[in-house]
Amino acid sequence: MNYSSQLKKLLEKVLEEKASDLHISVGHHPTLRVTGQLIPLIKEKKIEPIDSQEIADYLMNDLQHKRFLEEKEIDFSYEYEGKARFRINVFFQQGSVSLAFRLIPTKISTIEELNLPSILHEFVGRSQGLVLVVGASSQGKTTTLAALIDEINHTRPVHIITIEDPIEYVYQDDRAIIDQREVFQDALSFPKALRATFRQNPDVIMVGEMRDLETISTAITAAETGHLVFATLHTNSASQTIHRIVDVFSAEQQNQIRYQLSSSLLAIISQRLIPRIRGGFIPACEIMICNTAVANLIRENKIHEIPAVIETSSRDGMINLDRYLTDLVRKKEISLKNAIDYSLNPSEVKNLLK
Repeated sequence: MNYSSQLKKLLEKVLEEKASDLHISVGHHPTLRVTGQLIPLIKEKKIEPIDSQEIADYLMNDLQHKRFLEEKEIDFSYEYEGKARFRINVFFQQGSVSLAFRLIPTKISTIEELNLPSILHEFVGRSQGLVLVVGASSQGKTTTLAALIDEINHTRPVHIITIEDPIEYVYQDDRAIIDQREVFQDALSFPKALRATFRQNPDVIMVGEMRDLETISTAITAAETGHLVFATLHTNSASQTIHRIVDVFSAEQQNQIRYQLSSSLLAIISQRLIPRIRGGFIPACEIMICNTAVANLIRENKIHEIPAVIETSSRDGMINLDRYLTDLVRKKEISLKNAIDYSLNPSEVKNLLK
């Protein structure tokens, strides 16, 4: 079989069906994910071990192949004939190779096009501080980050460094100079690449993911020392994010980190993508801005009180997730069931809608 033509056929199908993902797994037909639903391509033959192995070998270079065999999984990006980019994860399961493709749109959408709150424009104009975009996997964090970075690119003459694993969106320099560094290709690790930025004279730093103590610590230091830093975390709310960051550090370091975080944090944008009644998805957000009240609660380790501050600070631009969900229900964008399913406090959604 000609595996390059087989792969081309499948990637064309992804674009044709406007799928978000393609799964290649032994024993199954190639499968698309379209608006959240898995759709097997039953006209294609089921994947055999040799098929997925050959497709993976075709996609990987020698260095990637070596890393894959050593670590049993690998992430990388792939440009398809100038039409699209894909983030690909190759992994072993039961001794066979599987592949998961995520489509990365070639056009970077704006904050408005993504239906995100307009308060996000405020964060791109700041000269320093830490902005975190948080949420579970596949909830649009990378896409939101790209919108923020690209708005800076089109509006400010600054030096931007991104550290990613792998590079997903590719920026076209406009008013900014953008250097995109891919971990393993352009840098050995997130912490090493982030530490090196202090010698590279950036104004803005984007960290694809804060995975470990060293990356978190260095990102906070960068935000304290005159840089605007954007990063992501796999957490579900603002208060959970602060707990996660503080808990990474040893007990004797935690007071110091709370103090640093209270002075360097600008905002936490927590988002989830909700199925839309008319098809597709729409983001629902919680926005915490680190005003004086929030900073004091972080310093005093009263993080459990932060949701109450968010609830009462809408004039400052803060957004309560349950109110955002109920607004989407009232606008007939999402169903009541989905609002309840995606809320961290379903009874509050029901009360707000009464």
